[in-house]
Amino acid sequence: MEKKKILFDPYPRSVELLFCQEDLQRLSSLFELIIWEDGKMPPDKLEKTLPEVFAIVGQTDLPVERLKKARHLKAIINVEGNFLQNIDYSYCLNRGIYVLNAGVAFSEAVAEMALGFAISLARNIPYTDRKFREKEERYGRLSNRGCFLLKGAKTGIIGFGNIGRALVKLLTPFRMEISVYDPWLPDNFIREHGCQPVSLETLLKTSKIIFVLAGATTENRHMLGRKELNWIKEDSLFILTSRASLVDFEVLINKLANEKFKAALDVFPEEPLPKESKLRELDNVILSSHRAGGIEEAYKLMGEMIADDLELILKNLPPVRLQRANLETVTKMSSRPIG
Repeated sequence: MEKKKILFDPYPRSVELLFCQEDLQRLSSLFELIIWEDGKMPPDKLEKTLPEVFAIVGQTDLPVERLKKARHLKAIINVEGNFLQNIDYSYCLNRGIYVLNAGVAFSEAVAEMALGFAISLARNIPYTDRKFREKEERYGRLSNRGCFLLKGAKTGIIGFGNIGRALVKLLTPFRMEISVYDPWLPDNFIREHGCQPVSLETLLKTSKIIFVLAGATTENRHMLGRKELNWIKEDSLFILTSRASLVDFEVLINKLANEKFKAALDVFPEEPLPKESKLRELDNVILSSHRAGGIEEAYKLMGEMIADDLELILKNLPPVRLQRANLETVTKMSSRPIG
C-alpha cells in the first residue's frame, strides 16, 4: 500500500531539532516524508505538493485557496508554539481537518524556569552574585534583607493554560495559597486544581508572587497597564514568561526603576532588547532572552507528541497529545511568529 505523505515545512525549526532518531524512524516507517528546511517552502513547490499531502508540519501559510488544493489533508501541526493567523481555521475545522499546536511541549520547561525566577528573586541570588564579583559582598543575615521563603507565600497566576497548570504542580511542595485570574475558564475548573479564582485586581493587590502566563489575544493587549501595575505591592515579585504585549512596558520600566517591586522578564516588546534599554541597568530585575521554553528536552518532547498523534490520525483515531484549535478562541489569538 502506498504510504501517505507528510510535508515538513517547519521553519524556523528543523526536523533534527524536533525528532530523536527513534521517532523519526517511526514516522518514516508509516509515512513518506517530504522535508523542506531551506527557509519557508517556496509557493510554487508548495502548490505542487499540496494535492498529495496527508498532513503538514510547520507554519505554512494556508488560506482557503491553498486548502482547497489539499484534497487529502487531515492534519496541520504548528511547531512554533502558538496558534498563528496563517490558516483559515473555519475552513479546516468545518471539514474535519485537525489543526494542532505542539506548544504544550514547552509547558513544563517554562513552568520550571518561572519557579527558578521566583526562587532567585525571593532570595536575591543574582544581586548577591553581582556584589561578590564587585568585591562588595555582605555575609549572613545582612545579605538576606528583603528576602523571604516561598513556603506559604500568597501567589497569583494570570492565565491558567498549560503552563499555569504545570506550574501549580511544581509549587505544591511550597504549600502556597494560589489565586488565579483567567476569564476564559470557569471558577470551578480553577478550584479543581486547588486554586482560588479571583479578579485581576484582587490578585495583583494581594499576591506576594505574581506569575504572568497568559497567551496574547486581541482582548488582552496591555491588560497590565498603569492602573493595574499600581495595584502591585512594593515587596512583590513580578514574573513574566508568556507574552510582552500583556504589559505596558513603559509603565513597568518606570515602576522597576523606582524599585516598586522586583521582576524577572523573559519576553520583551522588541527583541533583541535594545542596547540602551534602562532595564539593563536595574539591579531588581532578572533579564532572560526569551529562553524559558527553548530547551532540548522540550523540542524532543514536541517531536514525540507529533509522532504519536500522526500515528493515531492515520488509524482514524483522534489526536490526544497535541492541543487542538477551537474556532471560538483561536481567531482571538494574536501572537507574533518567531523569527
